[in-house]
Amino acid sequence: MSAWTAVDVITAKRTGRELPDDAVRWVLDGFTRGEVAPEQMSALLMAVLWRGLSPRELATWTDAMVRSGERMDLSGTGRPVVDKHSSGGVGDKVSLVVAPLVASFGVAVPKLSGRGLGHTGGTLDKLESIPGWRGGLAHEEFLAQLRDVGAVIASAGAELAPADKALYALRDVTGTVESVPLIASSIMSKKIAGGADAVLLDVKVGSGAFMPDVPSARELARTMVGLGAAHGVRTVCLLTSMEAPLGRGVGNALEVAEAVEVLSGGGPADLVEVCTSVAREMLALGGQPGADPAAALRDGSALAVWERMVAAQGGDPSAPLPRAAHVHEVRADRSGVLARLDARSVGVAAWRLGAGRARKEDDVSASAGVVCRVQRGEPVRAGDVVLELHADDPARLDGGLAALDGSWDVTDAAPDAAPLVLERVA
Repeated sequence: MSAWTAVDVITAKRTGRELPDDAVRWVLDGFTRGEVAPEQMSALLMAVLWRGLSPRELATWTDAMVRSGERMDLSGTGRPVVDKHSSGGVGDKVSLVVAPLVASFGVAVPKLSGRGLGHTGGTLDKLESIPGWRGGLAHEEFLAQLRDVGAVIASAGAELAPADKALYALRDVTGTVESVPLIASSIMSKKIAGGADAVLLDVKVGSGAFMPDVPSARELARTMVGLGAAHGVRTVCLLTSMEAPLGRGVGNALEVAEAVEVLSGGGPADLVEVCTSVAREMLALGGQPGADPAAALRDGSALAVWERMVAAQGGDPSAPLPRAAHVHEVRADRSGVLARLDARSVGVAAWRLGAGRARKEDDVSASAGVVCRVQRGEPVRAGDVVLELHADDPARLDGGLAALDGSWDVTDAAPDAAPLVLERVA
């Protein structure tokens, strides 16, 4: 019988005391098994939001979340294994590109992904726009594909860090989502349990991201890198800009098409830059610091892995992607340079057009979204199409247009060049 009670743990943290390891393990285990009530865990989460967790407390908290379920064993792949995580953004189809890109160099990429909620898209939703593709793989299928193809993007099973799933649902309704220790432990518990040798984290910063500024993103990055080190998982984090949408396509099938364009050696320059930067870090973690990911985009080897990866999960990589029944064009009313295009506004517009969901159980449209015909810093003439709104249901267009009202500016002078990769934390 434990010497702790839920009230003891809540009171200790509320008054600013550091929790012993046994208290942390007891309360998380008890909550996962239903012995600590949701209202008690809610109180503890609020105390953590206000008081924080010390590095030792956080390492123990994260370890308890990992131990709440299974830890995958990926040692049989015969390759170095490097995972990748993005904190989410608008037009962020980087995972679709870097998984096959990094795998083309012999480094295995096991990507467990989720669905979109709100203005940020989900990797599974994007891939499900490919006819026949499925993300639910049995453990044996996952390992076989990782061994044979080198890359797999799939949904996380219920057995992986189940404490995180229970805590996340509670944080969402108790106003405790923004706690850095809770964010870090949520992300890293799944990454550690995922069994990779190393992890590359891509933390988005800006209006379209969860982290609005560099200092808060840096704090999160350092916390997650420290957790990785504490659990023997080499971890590097890049802070990348999300002030404007990444690439031109925002929406499920639109983003898949653009990812294939990059894998075929083309694509928007900003997306290519972020993808190759992320891939270089992943390859270095996989023991290939001198590898040139851009070469694999030019010579077709990355595209070949993509096709094998999609086909292995039942998809047809050559099948036409869904196209929206209705397209509405938004045109410039003056000539100049596009000085600003707000990422969050574009993400909300795509969501309202049907590409995203307000609740986890909502359906999404494969073809809905926004195409940015002009990107920040590019010239535009009066009458040129700046944005295209794609929708299956024409009744959704008004909501998309309202979200874009005031979201972009055309000026005479070009804006200052803004870096895409802001910092590296390791």
